[in-house]
Amino acid sequence: MKKFYFAALLTLSMMTANAQEPTIPRGMFGAPQVDVKFDEYKAAPQGFDQERDGIAKGTVKLIEYQSESVGTTRKANVYLPPKYDAKKKYSVLYLLHGIGGDENEWYKDGGKPDIIMDNLYADGKVADMIVVMPNGRAQKDDSRAGGMGSFRAFGDFDKDLIGSLIPYIEKNFSVYADKDHRAIAGLSMGGGQSLNFGLGHIDVFAYVGGFSSAPNTQRAAQLIPDVDKVKKENKLLWMVCGGADGLMNNSAQLKAYCDEKGIPCTLINYPNEGHNFVVWKYGLYNFAQLIFK
Repeated sequence: MKKFYFAALLTLSMMTANAQEPTIPRGMFGAPQVDVKFDEYKAAPQGFDQERDGIAKGTVKLIEYQSESVGTTRKANVYLPPKYDAKKKYSVLYLLHGIGGDENEWYKDGGKPDIIMDNLYADGKVADMIVVMPNGRAQKDDSRAGGMGSFRAFGDFDKDLIGSLIPYIEKNFSVYADKDHRAIAGLSMGGGQSLNFGLGHIDVFAYVGGFSSAPNTQRAAQLIPDVDKVKKENKLLWMVCGGADGLMNNSAQLKAYCDEKGIPCTLINYPNEGHNFVVWKYGLYNFAQLIFK
């Protein structure tokens, strides 16, 4: 099993030479499809990811923070909602990128998180929150060109996230500082990180989302060694993956395990889509509406 996932990650690395998320044909890794019951797919409304006139707009701020675990200054983008008010308290969604991206992937490479969130705010569909988009490579050279050398850095990011970034956000922005007001989600490699870190640090995050999660996703029994604790403390475990995406099994194995153990868990099969922002924008649109409520 370890050899299979190393080979899968190597393939992902080779396919991201141009610092873009790879296209993953269904079945390319040769693993048998996990038999799982998907949750109902409901299409997002037309225009959910298109800029609208006449509504209040949020802002995106680039911040720099000192990372104790990496030993350098690191960057993250922070979406502040319309009419952000430092006298109020906000929840926080930590939104992670994929193997080919960095802190700018969601914001500048097609994710449109600011537009999606602005529209949700305008329609009254989300709770008050800020969205933090960090660089998930916890190493001094955290550029997109990291290749194979970045895999360990992706795995070590929880130390930077929990030890340095979260304290920075809680010191510099008007946010709650408890698990019930923290969520983590991400695409591809960031989806695997979110499942690993969110379920691995259930005392830190109450809401966990994985969008087309990559082969860095741990096996279900590793992610959930204490079934009763997850049932008691996790408020949302939500996943989506394209039906034509070769990485579906990473999410399906977790969904099947949760169904077997009676753990609430959602997995949506996005019809006929592959490994792309069509799926990931849909993921953010839906996940954002379910958290902190």
